[in-house]
Amino acid sequence: MREDWKALHAIGVMGGTFDPIHNGHLFAAEAVRQGFGLDVVIFIPAARPPHKNASEVSDPETRYVMVELATADNPYFVVSRIELDRPGPSHTVDTIAALKENTGPDTDIYFITGADAMQDLYKWKDHDTLLLLCKIVAVARPGYSLKVTESLRSHLGDALWARIYPFEVPALAISSSEIRERVRTGKSIKYLVPPTVEHYIRKVGLYVK
Repeated sequence: MREDWKALHAIGVMGGTFDPIHNGHLFAAEAVRQGFGLDVVIFIPAARPPHKNASEVSDPETRYVMVELATADNPYFVVSRIELDRPGPSHTVDTIAALKENTGPDTDIYFITGADAMQDLYKWKDHDTLLLLCKIVAVARPGYSLKVTESLRSHLGDALWARIYPFEVPALAISSSEIRERVRTGKSIKYLVPPTVEHYIRKVGLYVK
């Protein structure tokens, strides 16, 4: 896995629990890569999501394997263990700061997240520092208004608010929680996740309890 990004002009970062990663994640990442002219998109599975109970999240290594399987056929997608190998909660600002150490001074970092997650951006750890380190692409999910980013202006101020880029993606209405529920209830997840991920979930018996 590549960890030296100094020669690249622009990189995307897609973090998340990925429990499991699904086709909506992949479609959004590819759309943003093309839309913003990114050299690469780095997928970063969270080891210990600070907003989730550890007992409710699958083992980090299991989620990492699924991301590896899902992204293997796209030469512009890579997976990083940066949060898995770092102790403590997985805060976005710490991850972006660590990545900046391996990029050139002119490399732009675009953090890709769902527009719904942006509502509480001003509550994130060191959100002002985060927006100075990277730009944020707020991807709209089906039925969700991109106007949510406008409400952040009063919290962030014009300078930081301008570093948020709303981006509409005609992605499928897929959620990881829905996929877990479908597995638990014996329903098909075919075409919701890559075939390799579907096979892995069945093979190791994920989400059956």
